[in-house]
Amino acid sequence: MRQPQLNNLFAGIPEDIPQEISDILLETPGFFLERIVSGGQATQPGQWYDQETHEWVVLLAGAAGLLFEGEDQARVLRPGDYILIPAHCRHRVEWTDPEAKTVWLALHFRY
Repeated sequence: MRQPQLNNLFAGIPEDIPQEISDILLETPGFFLERIVSGGQATQPGQWYDQETHEWVVLLAGAAGLLFEGEDQARVLRPGDYILIPAHCRHRVEWTDPEAKTVWLALHFRY
């Protein structure tokens, strides 16, 4: 039998993050859980995410602005905030905190 392994969501985050970091923490046929670390990154201009799966996101550290298609202003997320993004709900990351690491957990799943 395999023994449980203790990990930390804030471990292994480099000082400089020239590109967003995405690590799959857990994966099954029905879902996957990823840790995302941002350091001032945003979605490329004109690009929208339009995903096949639902995405439940919680912000653990830092801050971010999520913009949803059809809305005029980004929704600001701070530590502890979470949101369910339905499949095919077009959205983008307008900004992440350039001064502090923004750490997210994102659970991608199908109903």
